[in-house]
Amino acid sequence: MKRLNDLDYLRLGRFQAFFYKFRLFFCLIPAWLRGVGRSVGGAFLRVFRGIKNEFVDIGSTFKYGNFAVRLSFFVFGFGNLFYGQILRGILFLAFELIFIGYMIVPSGGIYWLAKTRFFQTGKTVGTVQGGKFYDEVFDTEVWVAGDDSVKVLLYGLLTVIFIVAFIYTWRLQVKQCRICMDITKKGKKIKSGKDDLRSLLDDQFHKTLLSLPVAGILIFTVLPIIYMVLIAFTSYDAAHDGYSNLFSWVGLEHFNELLDFGSGGMGLAFGEILAWTLMWAFLATFSNYFLGMFVAIMINKRGIKIKKFWRTVLVMTIAIPQFVSLLYVAKLFDATGIIGKLLLEWNLIPSSMVAVNQLSLWQNPISARVLLIAVNIWVGIPYIMLIATGILMNIPKDLYESSRIDGAKPWQQYVKITLPYMMFVTGPYLLTSFVGNLNNFNVIYLLTQNNQLINTEIGTAGGVSVCYTDLLITWLYKMTLNSGESKYYMASLIGILVFIVVAVLSLIIYNVIPSTKHEEDYR
Repeated sequence: MKRLNDLDYLRLGRFQAFFYKFRLFFCLIPAWLRGVGRSVGGAFLRVFRGIKNEFVDIGSTFKYGNFAVRLSFFVFGFGNLFYGQILRGILFLAFELIFIGYMIVPSGGIYWLAKTRFFQTGKTVGTVQGGKFYDEVFDTEVWVAGDDSVKVLLYGLLTVIFIVAFIYTWRLQVKQCRICMDITKKGKKIKSGKDDLRSLLDDQFHKTLLSLPVAGILIFTVLPIIYMVLIAFTSYDAAHDGYSNLFSWVGLEHFNELLDFGSGGMGLAFGEILAWTLMWAFLATFSNYFLGMFVAIMINKRGIKIKKFWRTVLVMTIAIPQFVSLLYVAKLFDATGIIGKLLLEWNLIPSSMVAVNQLSLWQNPISARVLLIAVNIWVGIPYIMLIATGILMNIPKDLYESSRIDGAKPWQQYVKITLPYMMFVTGPYLLTSFVGNLNNFNVIYLLTQNNQLINTEIGTAGGVSVCYTDLLITWLYKMTLNSGESKYYMASLIGILVFIVVAVLSLIIYNVIPSTKHEEDYR
């Protein structure tokens, strides 16, 4: 498709311009996909080149380094001690001794790695199964504890992380020794321990401040995520809890089960729930956004009286705990609720629903989903209204006055001034709101927990009934905490897939929104 220049584009009519953009969007998809492929390929190529360069640098360091540098390949910090960096040398040497001691002690790293048996399909995580054995002294059966798979997997993972840290530290201290050698050859002074401490409190103070938060992120965020990913490759469930019965490695068995669209697989259920999850996230995000903005514009409009009263009324929904209001609203639309009874008495419930005794709006797939979106609008509009109010007050009034002089109508002012400004400022919020709605557990579960309509076409998947209103997060919850089987491995697997979907969509949206694409314009 031939792209028009700016002059030819301005000559197009409104509908011609719309269809031109529509066709251009689909024509640019292949080019966009090729760009993504080149970016991913380039990233992998840079990684491989970086690894190659590291090995080349290690080889050249050992070949051209002096005896201190070469000895530092085996004794951590020897080169630093040789060149007078006592503090660094002691810290590096202490780390090596701690690592070696941890790995060789009877219950150390080698012990946990041997018991974990990473990704050995069919092997249990842990080697000693607990059980009941007869005690001759007490003349009864007693429980003799064996390995705990949960604990074994955790310590095995920590050991692997420790090994990675050891390799990184080894490379770091070797590189520092090479730098010290080069600096000495040039006749320059090497930093001492006092210089290092002074630097950490001066020009490198940001690293000192960030060390604790980064450690917290690694321990409380990254480590649990990696652990969750590993659980997806095991048989961890209620029958294999890791204590009374060890769980084992199963490879890609659960991935095949979840993505199998045959009669025995869960692919159909996963595909339908994923489609509704994406649809829900899109509708819940943008309905709240545009309606909240519309309410803010109407309240801020000239001539509207008692503006504080209207804002207070809307904010009241925020003041009330959400779980209370949602449970109450769910009851209102139930067959025995006030609104549900009125709809039935006024014959506003479709006859098709009455014919199959579905006397509640929650018992129809379409009406239940519409109700969820409507209630979410009621809950979410006040937040957007408050955000939009603050942004609208900061839009320069000169823009509206100039456009009014040029003959712009209210709709044109909204499209050309208000909406672009709002989208520019609230782009990151839209992204986080979309991601939040993908995992919006509260609204879905609290409104439908007692009014769930089972999807008869799918029935049961993952040991639980699949409902029309289920999101991936609620389906995950039911398989783990609301089911006798407690399929923790499947919850981890769905969590991985949700993460992939959220990450891909977030990266795409983040690179499209004006807030990041044209950040310098706002400045």
